[in-house]
Amino acid sequence: MSDRMSKEVFAKLTKIKICLFDVDGILTDAKVWFDGEVGFNRTFNVRDGYGLKLLIEHGIVVGIISGGNSTGVIERFKQLGIKDTYLGNEDKRSAYLDMRSKYNVTDEQMLYMGDELFDLPLLKKCGFSATVPSACSEVLQVVDYITSRDCGNGAVREVVDHLREAQNIRPHIPDFD
Repeated sequence: MSDRMSKEVFAKLTKIKICLFDVDGILTDAKVWFDGEVGFNRTFNVRDGYGLKLLIEHGIVVGIISGGNSTGVIERFKQLGIKDTYLGNEDKRSAYLDMRSKYNVTDEQMLYMGDELFDLPLLKKCGFSATVPSACSEVLQVVDYITSRDCGNGAVREVVDHLREAQNIRPHIPDFD
């Protein structure tokens, strides 16, 4: 358990069955650029992506809820095997409720990581909430955990690794014989 996380907050992670993530400012560095061929684009962190794949492989449901919507975002999450993606709506409440109902879980079994004002309803409702140091001040005041890493730079992986520790999720790493 991290020195930055209390025992009570760490205990919340033991109950998590669904992890939901915002995209811009959480899985990316919050920068977008326009490419004439594919539209708006973002840069993703490979370690964050591998962390999400580890969760999926161990039965944790991973979903994306983002106000943005672009070809690059859709392709990234398709490549990672994330089936539950809700894009293009800054009012994220219906997506959250859909995930809760679809997987028949309680709020305390849901994790959400976001950084902006429109993320506040989910951050206040879920069982474990996290954000990055560069999040807006209102978000920083309500979350359970603020990562040491910033957005798009392994912050998601930091949260994933705490969850893996809390739930004793260990990837299979083969040895040479």
